[in-house]
Amino acid sequence: MKRLFAGVALAALMSVSAVAEEMRLSAVSAFAEGTTFSKNFERFIDKANELGKGKLQIDYKGGGGKVMNPFQLGDAVRTGVVHIGNLPGAFYTKLMPEADVFKLSAFTISEERENGAWAFTNDLHKKRMNAYHLARQKDCVPFHLYLNKKIDKADLKDLKIRTTPIYRAFFSAMGASLIRTKPGDVYTALERGTVDGYGWPTQGVLDLGWHEVTKYRVDPAFYRASVEVILNDDAWSKLDAEQQKILQEAASFMEALCSEDLEINAAEMKKQAEKGIETITFSGAEGDAYVKQAYETGWAEFITANPETGPKLKELLSK
Repeated sequence: MKRLFAGVALAALMSVSAVAEEMRLSAVSAFAEGTTFSKNFERFIDKANELGKGKLQIDYKGGGGKVMNPFQLGDAVRTGVVHIGNLPGAFYTKLMPEADVFKLSAFTISEERENGAWAFTNDLHKKRMNAYHLARQKDCVPFHLYLNKKIDKADLKDLKIRTTPIYRAFFSAMGASLIRTKPGDVYTALERGTVDGYGWPTQGVLDLGWHEVTKYRVDPAFYRASVEVILNDDAWSKLDAEQQKILQEAASFMEALCSEDLEINAAEMKKQAEKGIETITFSGAEGDAYVKQAYETGWAEFITANPETGPKLKELLSK
């Protein structure tokens, strides 16, 4: 009996110890739960929790403005108020100006890990905002210009365009008046005529209901969507090797969804047409010039703002 009780006590002690060792991390998305730019992040969380049973679990607090202002999420990760954030680099450029570069990359993040670009930008994340650049999603999804007024050339003069730092230089070069709003305010701004258009990726317009107040999509596409998954670096450093591996495996799973996104892009454009969004297409030399202007203005603005790191990043992220 003594041996039996001793065995039970030991088992209980081991159980308590195992529970005590499990690391719990909080996570927030800049986008509403269940929408295009949160879905794969939520799948990442499910995968991490599946792989991490007894070792590591992620508590998903939700997304969009329901939890916090999306533009404050980067700072929440920096300070450790939130451990893991899912947000575009454009949402935390005040902390790390170089985060605006991801849209211009000619590579997926998997390729960036191989060519040294990720190591360089991860070091910047650590220095600038105490963050570990864990992963990226949606970098197989390009951007488009969406409008409510028809144009027949790359000229946005007299048009008010909702913008973020992602396409500020490009739209400005086309003569647009720029207005910045949170994603949640775009529908109302379009409905009231406060803005005449916006930049957004191929995916997500229907999810947000913006097709109801959008008349045109301009092709060709440009840039990459690039939604970053960043982790408070202090929290990352406290994880043991096995816990870090769990997150890295879940990140690899999410990044492999790139091929799935290519199929979704095609389906999404078809649905947009079915919902009444017409396509304005710049083809041939005109289309090439449109895309060239997007990248030339983007890189010029970026290097001017980041003279020390800009040239190196252009070297690492260009083909």
